[in-house]
Parts: sequence; C-alpha cells; structure tokens
Amino acid sequence: MPKPPADRPAARRGPKPATAPRGGKAGRPAAPEPASPDAPERIAKRLARAGVASRREAERMIVEGRIRLNGRVLDTPAVTVTGADRIEVDGRPIAEAEPTRLWRYYKPVGLVTSASDEKGRETVFDHLPGDLPRVMPIGRLDLNSEGLLLLTNDGELKRRLELPSTGWLRKYRVRVHGNPEDAALDPLRRGIVVDGERFQPMTVTLDRQQGANAWLTIGLREGRNREIRRAMEAVGLTVNRLIRLSYGPFQLGDLAPGAVEEVRARVLADQLGTAASRR
Repeated sequence: MPKPPADRPAARRGPKPATAPRGGKAGRPAAPEPASPDAPERIAKRLARAGVASRREAERMIVEGRIRLNGRVLDTPAVTVTGADRIEVDGRPIAEAEPTRLWRYYKPVGLVTSASDEKGRETVFDHLPGDLPRVMPIGRLDLNSEGLLLLTNDGELKRRLELPSTGWLRKYRVRVHGNPEDAALDPLRRGIVVDGERFQPMTVTLDRQQGANAWLTIGLREGRNREIRRAMEAVGLTVNRLIRLSYGPFQLGDLAPGAVEEVRARVLADQLGTAASRR
C-alpha cells in the first residue's frame, strides 16, 4: 500500500459510505426529523433546531435568564412550545428553524474549538468565513490537534452525532516520538485504563518509522478529552502531531488548513437520512 507523505494525511476526496456504525437506519445514526411548526416540543429542542445552541447549552441559557417566552423570562427548561409561541434570546426573536446544513472544516493547529476562550486565545470562529451562518462544532479538537472538524447550523444534529451511542468511527493520523514495536500497541487495541478512566479498544496500525518518529493510523468510536494523547503516554509514547482524517463517513479529503466546504444536500440526505428537500 502506498505510504502517505510525512507532512500530510492520506487524502481521500469527499464522503464515502458509512462503515458499520451503530444506530440509525441501515447502520446510520438517526438525524433530526423535520418538525411541524405547530407540533409541541421542549423549548430547548426548539432552540436547537433554530440553530441557537445545543440542547444542553440552551438549557444553560434558560437558567441564566437569557430566554423569554411570550414576553416572560423563563427560569426552567421544562416548558413545551409550539410555532405559535414567541421566543426571544437576549431580547431578539429567534429565527425560523433553518434547513439542516453541514460543513467540513480543516481546523489548523493553534485554534481553540469554542466560541470564546477565557485565556484570550484565538478560536476557530475567529477564522471562519464571514458569510457562514451561525454554526456549532460537532465534537472538538484540542489546541494542538488539526484536521477534520464538522460544523452544523442544527443544534439537534450536533447533539445526536456527539452521542456515544452513535458509534461513528473517527480516524486519525498520529505521529509519535519513538520507535515502537507493534506488540507495544496491543494494550490500546484491547482497551486501556488511564488515570482510572477506561478507554474503549482502538484500531491501531503502525504505518512506518521516520527517523526518531513513527506514524500511526488510529480509529476510535468515542471522543474523550485528549484520549489519543493520554493513551499514547500510557504506553510510553509522546504525540507530536495529530490529524483527524474522518468523522464517520465524512472525510478530510484534500481540504487545505483553514478551508471550509459545505457537504452537499444529497450527500447529507444519503448519510444521515435528512430530507434533501429541506435545503
């Protein structure tokens, strides 16, 4: 098999069919179904569908007193609404629920995956194109990691694709300092406990040695904080480059660092079961 160059991940153009994830129709995670404007639903779900925030973030905004329903400040998320209700966020009416959209973004090293940072560091939102609507990241990449970050305008879709039960395989190209033997990586394949936290088995391929470093391809189905870096440290290796290649069927492909590309409606409908007519 041809070896990818050391300074770029192996490129694959566009999404490919999903490979045995758990949940959803035909092995795909179920995507949010379009709701009738008059159908009653929890207010946090309505806010998520309108692209305001994820459900959890919307519930926090309610507790903070930032949400008004029909002119009254809400103090609990245990409220059901319909299309006839007037909902305001920070004094402004929310927009109508938009069609579900998804973007592939090559997150560069050195950016934080959040809307703001308490340390004043630059975030991915400081570098996204100005013509993008309000978007939210699906999952995270830490400051020193790079590669594929999915962005969506649909908080409900974000929530579903981040759930552990979705089980989508995420693949990474990882460079570590050292000269590991393949057998030394077996604990990662079996599942490993790090600082009392159990990591599920990973797929690990030792691709090649390059001087003082080795290149690995790693796949996992959960997204714990700094999971790969912590797992590598547990077997005596230090990660010095980490590139996410894919998230489920969606591939980094040939995106350049900092580039954003929208996933076509037809592809989104095929992979997630969303209605292309919503676009």
